[in-house]
Amino acid sequence: QVQLVESGGGLVRPGGSLTLSCAASGRTSTNYNMAWFRQAPGKEREFVAVISRSGSTQSYADSVKGRFTISRHNDENTVYLQMNSLKPEDTAVYYCAANPSSVSRRSISYSYWGQGTQVTVSS
Repeated sequence: QVQLVESGGGLVRPGGSLTLSCAASGRTSTNYNMAWFRQAPGKEREFVAVISRSGSTQSYADSVKGRFTISRHNDENTVYLQMNSLKPEDTAVYYCAANPSSVSRRSISYSYWGQGTQVTVSS
């Protein structure tokens, strides 16, 4: 198993930036493809970004492409989500997730989840 803990959320003005972190413990994080999802109030959880075990492949939701960057430091067992040019519609709880078998955009593919970190974009 792997345990995931997100951090870095907060309140930011439109156009601002935040970097989220996801620290993994337990089994070596390099065994897992890692993803970020988000869930806004009253909405379903949605895919944001995913990175492969080696870091060589990344994929993004169209709504964040060009503004968000996912990366990982396997020696630190940490995955990051750099978020730039933030918009009010990016407001949500952001979740980190781990999946040993595929680079997937589907939440059902992920067995391990963090507790989430709140991101609020507001003036």
